[in-house]
Amino acid sequence: MNLAKLKPGEKGKITAIGSIGPLKRRLMDMGVLVGEEVKVLKVAPMGDPIEVSIKSYSLSLRKKEAEGIAVEVAG
Repeated sequence: MNLAKLKPGEKGKITAIGSIGPLKRRLMDMGVLVGEEVKVLKVAPMGDPIEVSIKSYSLSLRKKEAEGIAVEVAG
């Protein structure tokens, strides 16, 4: 499952980052790392962007970026 499919309020653990090059580096610099827990806070009315909470801050991602982040849903 990818991050874009989570609904507001759902949590997941990042299992893989599918992006490559500068985008992957930028995501990793912002704390998007394998093993981190992420929670979806809000989704814009048209589905783009998605606001998530990772570590101790909020981060807005484009839907395309979120689709490249694989997560394991936390039960």
